[in-house]
Amino acid sequence: MRIVVDLTRCQGYAQCVFLAPQVFELHGEEALRYDPAVPDGQLDRVRQAAAACPVQAILVGEQVNTGAR
Repeated sequence: MRIVVDLTRCQGYAQCVFLAPQVFELHGEEALRYDPAVPDGQLDRVRQAAAACPVQAILVGEQVNTGAR
């Protein structure tokens, strides 16, 4: 499963960091780092993080459009 964060929408509220710290990391005060490949056992936490994002900047799995056909 893969995720994408729209960093132009992300406002650094860090709800994702609190809910899925093995996937998301706040670097500095506002720069978000994340692993686009969701580690085993973290999918539920990532989905919770996506749902909790105040600006809905996190896309999970089927929502991710990689541009490949």
